[in-house]
Amino acid sequence: MPSLRSLPLSDPGVPDVRSGFRFLLWLEARQWRGQLAATAWGTLYMAAVASFPLTVGTAVQAVVDRSGHRLAVAGAVMLSLGAVAALGDTMLHRTSVTNWISAAARVQQLLARQTVELGSVLARRVAAGEVVAVSTGDVEKIGWFVEALARFTSALLATVGVAIALLVYQPALGVVVAASVPVLAVAVLPLLPAATKRADLQREKAGRATELASDTVAGLRVLRGIGGEELFLDRYRRASQQVRAAAVHSARMWALISALQVVLPGLLLVGIAWYGARLALDGRISVGELVTVYGSVAFLLVPLRNFEEIAMAWSFSRPSAKRAARVLSLRRPGPRPAGSDTEHGPVPGARYAAGELHDPASGLWVPAGLLTAVVCGDPDEGGRLADRLGGHSPGASGDEVSALLGGQPLDAMPLAVARAAVLVQDKDPVLLSGTLAELLDVPSSGAVSMAAALAAAQCGDVLDALAQTMAGPDADRGDPMRARITERGRSLSGGQRQRLALARSLVADPEVLVLDEPTSAVDAHTEARIAAALKEVRGGRTTVVLTSSPLVLDRADRVVFVDDGAATAVGRHHELLRDHPRYRAVVTRETEDGSGPVPAILSFEESA
Repeated sequence: MPSLRSLPLSDPGVPDVRSGFRFLLWLEARQWRGQLAATAWGTLYMAAVASFPLTVGTAVQAVVDRSGHRLAVAGAVMLSLGAVAALGDTMLHRTSVTNWISAAARVQQLLARQTVELGSVLARRVAAGEVVAVSTGDVEKIGWFVEALARFTSALLATVGVAIALLVYQPALGVVVAASVPVLAVAVLPLLPAATKRADLQREKAGRATELASDTVAGLRVLRGIGGEELFLDRYRRASQQVRAAAVHSARMWALISALQVVLPGLLLVGIAWYGARLALDGRISVGELVTVYGSVAFLLVPLRNFEEIAMAWSFSRPSAKRAARVLSLRRPGPRPAGSDTEHGPVPGARYAAGELHDPASGLWVPAGLLTAVVCGDPDEGGRLADRLGGHSPGASGDEVSALLGGQPLDAMPLAVARAAVLVQDKDPVLLSGTLAELLDVPSSGAVSMAAALAAAQCGDVLDALAQTMAGPDADRGDPMRARITERGRSLSGGQRQRLALARSLVADPEVLVLDEPTSAVDAHTEARIAAALKEVRGGRTTVVLTSSPLVLDRADRVVFVDDGAATAVGRHHELLRDHPRYRAVVTRETEDGSGPVPAILSFEESA
C-alpha cells in the first residue's frame, strides 16, 4: 500500500487522456495496490458485520432452548467479530483516505507539470476559471471516486455473499431476499441520468461564476478606477443565484434517490418480518432463524448505501475527469522542420553564433552580448514576438515557427534547457506571495546579486515602502528583504511591481533576457536610470527590450523596427528617427507626414 510519506511522487506518470473515463481507469490502475488493500479491509469489515445476525440469532435461539453453553459461545464469537470489525473499519478508513489523497496529489502534480510545460500557451487555450476549477474542486471529486470504488467493491461482494448465504441458511426467506436485492440495487438507475444532467448543469454554472469571480478580482484595480465595481458585483450576484438555484434543483433529485434507498429496503424489511413471523408461527422456522434473516436484511442497508455513493461519485467525477483530461491533453506546438519554408525558416547557409537569437517569422536577428531594442508598429505584435523569442509559441495548431538560439530551434530543445537559456518577462509579470528574499530566490548564475539587481531596477523606494509595512515584535525593521509581498503584489503600485519583477529577472541572469515593456509603468526619470543600469548589469549578455520609449531606445546598442510582422529597419535610435518616417511616427506618436504632437522627450541626451 502506498504511503503518504512518498508524496509528492517522484514521477506521477503519463496519463491516458483520450477521455475522462480512460483517465479514471488509468488512475485506478496506478493505485492498484492501495485499491486492493482497501477492498480487502472493506471485505473483512463487511464480513464481520454481516456475521453478527447469525451470531445474534444463535444467541436468541440458545435462550429459547435454555442452553447456557451455546449462549456463552455466541457471546465470545460476538466479541471476536466486534474486534475484527473494529480492525477492518479502522484500516478501511486509513487505506481509503490514503487512496483519496494519493489520487488527488497525483492529479495535482500532473496539472502542475502541465502548467510548467505549456507556460503561456495554457492561458490562451483554457480559461483561467476552468484551470482553477480543475485544480481544486475537480481534483477532490476525482479522488472521491477513486477511493469510493474500493468500498463499493467490498460492499458488492458482501451483498452477493449475504444473499447466497441466506439461500443456503433459510431457503424460504432467502429466495425473497435474493430476488429483492437486485431490484433494490437497480431501482434508482432510471433516476441517475436526470441527476447527472442536473449536477452537470450546476457545475457548468459554478465554473462560469468562478471565471467571473477570478476575472473580477484580477481587474479590481481597473474596475475601481472606472467605477465598475457595482456592475460586476451585480453580474456575480446573478451568476451566484443561478448556481444556488441549480444546486437546489440537483439536490432535490439526489434527495429523491436517497429517499428511495431508505424506503425500498425498509419495505423489504417489513415484508421479511411479516413473512418470517408467519413462518415462525407455523413452526417452519425457529425464532433464532427469523432473527438471523431479519438482521441480515437490516445489514444490507449498509452496502446499499455504498451503491448510492458510487453512483454519486461517478456522476460528479465523470465531468471532472473529462475537464482534467482536456487540460492534460494539451501539448506545446512542435517545431516546424528546418528548411520547410525558405521564407520563414533558418536562412540557408547562415552561420549562427553562440547566444545569437533569430526569429524566422519576423526576420529579427539579435546579436549575442548586445542590448537590442525592438519597436513594433502594432503593440500586440510585441507580445507575440516575445513569446516566440522565449519558445512560448502561441499557435494552437503548431504552425508557428520556432525561434532559433545559436541556430537551434527552441521548441526542439529540452524544456528545462530552453527555459534556462531564455527568460521572458511579459507586460504583466506575476509576483508570487512570500517575502522579498523568497521572491528573488530564483535559479541563477550567481553573477548578479540581489542587492545589485534591486539597485539596477531602481527599487530603493520600494524597499522603503516594504520596510514600513513590517510590524510585530519579531520583525526585523532594518531588513526589508523579510517583508512579505501579498499575492500578485496587489499591495504595490504598478511601477513597483514592474521594478521588482525586473530585479527578479536580473538576478536570474539568463543567457538571453527578453523584456516586454519593462518600464511602461514608471516615471521618465526612473526610466532613464533603469535604462542606464540595465545596459551596465547586462553587459556582455544578450538582452532584448521590446519598447517604444525613447529613453530606453537611446541606450540600446541597436534598434530593430518590426512593422506588419517583419523587421523592416535596423540601426541606432537617432538614425531611425531621422531616416525612417514610420519608425518616427510610432516612437514620437506623430503621423508619418510630420503632423501631430511633438513628444517632450526624444532621447536620454535631450532630456538631460
